Amino acid sequence: MKPKLILKISVDIGMTAVLLLLMAYSLVGEEAHEWLGVGIFALFVLHHILNVRWSKTLFKGKYMPYRIAQTAIVALVTLSMLGSMISGILLSRTVFMFLGNRPLQAVAQTAHLLCAYWGFAFLSLHLGLHWSNILNMAERLFKKKSAVRKWTTRVVGWLIAGYGIYAFIKRNFAGYMFLQIHFVFFDLDEPLILYLLDYLAVMGAFVCAGHYLTRILKFKRSKF
Repeated sequence: MKPKLILKISVDIGMTAVLLLLMAYSLVGEEAHEWLGVGIFALFVLHHILNVRWSKTLFKGKYMPYRIAQTAIVALVTLSMLGSMISGILLSRTVFMFLGNRPLQAVAQTAHLLCAYWGFAFLSLHLGLHWSNILNMAERLFKKKSAVRKWTTRVVGWLIAGYGIYAFIKRNFAGYMFLQIHFVFFDLDEPLILYLLDYLAVMGAFVCAGHYLTRILKFKRSKF
């Protein structure tokens, strides 16, 4: 495996891990949350630097259904990340305290909530759009193809996605995404690992949705 590919994979894994920890705001602590926010933004910038070749092709070639969806989700992820960073700076009580008094605190809080939950969904969908590539890469680690391994992976994925839908409802995800709830509730007695596992399952549900959306869009593309 080439060093650049290893770096890309490491950055993506790092972003995923940091994203999950960011969603556990009160459970990891306010200061840690702010530094994690700076960290994920840095990883996001590095991710785009490593994939600059894709950016250079934005205005080249035809836009078929899959490419339209991929580009739209990348744009939404970028907007969410920028919104999270800007609103986070306005709300910061530690990392950016040197900036002094910052206006629009109420607006920033609402924007931060929206960008956090929609950004989580968009990033997970983005991962799902590339899930086939990840599975193919993992498959190459084995010498022989296996129908049992293939179906085991699928069933485990479906089970995670199924629980993810349950966790999505249990954690009031839609309420935060559509501002039916304006403040995230945390049970401070809940172990961090259980919270992270629920959010990992929700991510899995979005990844599964993105993966099967890719298959539909690429199937339709072959019909044009």
